[in-house]
Amino acid sequence: MSEGAGMLKGHRSALVVLVALVVGWLPAGAASAAGTPSTAKVSAKQQAAAKQRAAARKKALAKKRAAARKKALAKKQAAAEAKRKAASPLRDALFVGNNWDGTIDVVDPDGLRRITRINAIPDIEQRKAEIAANPVRLGYFLLIGQLIGEGHDQFVDDVFSSHDGRFIYISRPSLADVVAIELATRKIVWRVPVEGNRADHMAISPDGTRLLVSASTARKVHVIDTAAGKIVANIDSGDQPHESNYSADGKLIFHASIGTVYTPADDYALDAAKGDRFFEVIDATTYKVIKRLDIGKILRTFGFPGMSSAVRPMAISPDERYAYFQLSFLHGFVEFDLKENRPLRIATLPLSESAAGKSREEYLLDSAHHGLAMNRAGTKLCVAGTMSDYAAIVDRQTFAYTIGSHGLKPYWATTSADGNSCVVSYSGDDRVALISYETGKETASIPVGDHPQRVRVGVVRKDMPAG
Repeated sequence: MSEGAGMLKGHRSALVVLVALVVGWLPAGAASAAGTPSTAKVSAKQQAAAKQRAAARKKALAKKRAAARKKALAKKQAAAEAKRKAASPLRDALFVGNNWDGTIDVVDPDGLRRITRINAIPDIEQRKAEIAANPVRLGYFLLIGQLIGEGHDQFVDDVFSSHDGRFIYISRPSLADVVAIELATRKIVWRVPVEGNRADHMAISPDGTRLLVSASTARKVHVIDTAAGKIVANIDSGDQPHESNYSADGKLIFHASIGTVYTPADDYALDAAKGDRFFEVIDATTYKVIKRLDIGKILRTFGFPGMSSAVRPMAISPDERYAYFQLSFLHGFVEFDLKENRPLRIATLPLSESAAGKSREEYLLDSAHHGLAMNRAGTKLCVAGTMSDYAAIVDRQTFAYTIGSHGLKPYWATTSADGNSCVVSYSGDDRVALISYETGKETASIPVGDHPQRVRVGVVRKDMPAG
């Protein structure tokens, strides 16, 4: 073959390869075999980029499909829930305990509309007459109003509804009792005096048959049979028993005592004067204490000195492996491993200018924060920043927070029945607010009675008389 013919053949081969690459007859890698190494190098980069783009498109499509499935599932669940609610004789309700005026506001959680207001102390004249006739009871009655009630009698600390929506159970601190009121008649159907001289926080079992009430001055928690209206057991506690929560399956009780929070001995050097303060895990069948921990002592052991042992409100993770504790004087909360009995992290939240300028003695019953809840998914926490006048939504993994709601003296936080919102009582403003777990912003608010404290999620009958 002549030299010219060979060159022509080589040019034709290159041309064929180039055309094949352009129109897609050959894979990009085949160019090198045809004698075009520079084209092969470029094509390899293009192929890698194409693969990345394809992977990104695939990932975006998968994400879009997952979102669509999630949306469809949520729509299906919402439809099923709407159907269930329509067929049920019950409706969801929020129960707001207005401590200083002795009333319960029953609120529709959809848009926060008041359904009715219940008088929690229809027997007040009889109770006052009994107290006046007993010098010891009268002394405690007056002290509770001055030292704990900020100059006001305390008539509603906590409130729960019965599972059939017919009754509400109310702890009445100044009257040292628990009563059940029938919602249809507004009459007391049973009354249980507590040991000692003050009733405090409550908890209701998942099946609704047992009610726990902290007897503040008796170092114990009473277990009340809700059908009979009788104390059927007692749980040993520390000084000033406070918060209790049942596990989801009803087999355990998580409880804490807070010590004497109403004395001026608030300097940490006088901490021992607060008394015994424990976090306890209790068998809900035998009512025996399985585990008793001094949280302040454990914190010191793990390098967190100067922390109180008084666990205030708490939140338990869905798997019940971790607890989140608010402590006296702490502007934040502790993440605690219940299996290893050790603290993991401490979340520190901001102080307002006003709170930063206050001494420990000026804190309201030692409460820097008082109100802690967790969303149903277990991904967000809701914090009532009592002394700083705000509510914050905190990411459970990162502790990043959003403060999207403000008001005077937020005193409690709970999660709405649908799990999407946090309900916060602003006791200084006499109002209750809904805060979105997703955005951290306040979405609705309603005025209520004088000094709302505990807010609980429950049910009422649809045929309950409005008031």
